[in-house]
Amino acid sequence: MSTPGTNTDPEEAPDWDFKERDVLILKELSADSQLSSRELARILDEKHGIEVSHVTVSESIRGMREQGVFREAIVPNEEYFIFGMFEFKLNPEHFAETWRDALRYIQESPNTLLMFLSDGEYQWKSVMMFPNRAAESKWIHEFYKEHGTAVQNLRNSVVHNVLKFRTDPDILGSLYQE
Repeated sequence: MSTPGTNTDPEEAPDWDFKERDVLILKELSADSQLSSRELARILDEKHGIEVSHVTVSESIRGMREQGVFREAIVPNEEYFIFGMFEFKLNPEHFAETWRDALRYIQESPNTLLMFLSDGEYQWKSVMMFPNRAAESKWIHEFYKEHGTAVQNLRNSVVHNVLKFRTDPDILGSLYQE
């Protein structure tokens, strides 16, 4: 394991040796991100039979945060924004000279909630959030003005009725194997 605080590169995978306690802390924080370290220590004892001080819990959280084990983000309630799924079909003709700036434009856009690469015809995908449909249309227009040669097509889908918008604590159990 690296020294806490040394993993500052978001592209680099964290080097963290998970203890059962760490995974349980992440699961509890995923269920309620407002829990204090004292409350977490109490929950670990009462629900999981793990006696640990709130200082140890706090140090574990700080170490995982510094190593990049989890990211903290402020995600507003989905009722305040509209969401769209954007897919970018790349233009191979101008790819070499245009892809980097276009990718950076999408990544750095304040409207980008999540961006990822995939295989297939539409290789860049992003989940975008906007205050209204007019702002979404304006973003698309500005993107094409600035980076239209980088893509052959931008396909966007309206995301209706966001039904789940959180990390489910159960998925975190796979991080620790006895």
